[in-house]
Amino acid sequence: MLTTKNRSESLRETIEEMIAVGEFRPGQHLDETDLAIKFGVSRTPVREALIQLASMGIVVTRPRRGTVVAEIGPRQLVEMFEVMAELEAMCGRLAARRMSGEEHAHLLAAHQACMEARDAHDPDSYFYKNEAFHDAIYEGSHNAFLATQARSLQRRLRPYRRLQLRVRDRLNVSYQEHDGVVQAIIAGNSEQTADLLRQHVTVQGQRFADLIASLQQLTAMPEPQYTYN
Repeated sequence: MLTTKNRSESLRETIEEMIAVGEFRPGQHLDETDLAIKFGVSRTPVREALIQLASMGIVVTRPRRGTVVAEIGPRQLVEMFEVMAELEAMCGRLAARRMSGEEHAHLLAAHQACMEARDAHDPDSYFYKNEAFHDAIYEGSHNAFLATQARSLQRRLRPYRRLQLRVRDRLNVSYQEHDGVVQAIIAGNSEQTADLLRQHVTVQGQRFADLIASLQQLTAMPEPQYTYN
């Protein structure tokens, strides 16, 4: 039987995933009662799940508005991507120096999974395979604190990174950039790995325009309606 703690953690993961895939959009109010009915639980684990999400910056609790999905403006979003690019670069630099042969094999398998999602023209599948690819690099850095920071910011940016993958030809470009990163890591070229990952994540030029267009698309989505069985 699930404990209240287990239920709240499970709910947190579910709500976080719904935010990542756009089922709950930025600025949307998350009502405890509605969520409790939707998931068939009491309000207590829902409240605890929302507290956990608030501590991660994924939702925000505001006076008289309750809890809403965090909204990130264009300027802050670009700043967050700048930091993400540097965290990725640091992870990549260390991974190129520290990854074992077994970890290289795991990275290559994640890269292959990305290729299959790309070939299937499936941006949603690629989104998850892409996360696994980057997580292999975080893990390969062998710096637990750095990996935790990278994962934390990556989680806050998930809805926006997912939308980026829907831009025309982005899957193919992303995969090609991954290929360069893989080769640099296996070759042990730490500085090249860092540079490639920084370029892969940094938002500038046309990527900036695409990101802003995606942000407008995300916030323009109609308010989802709950349906109860």
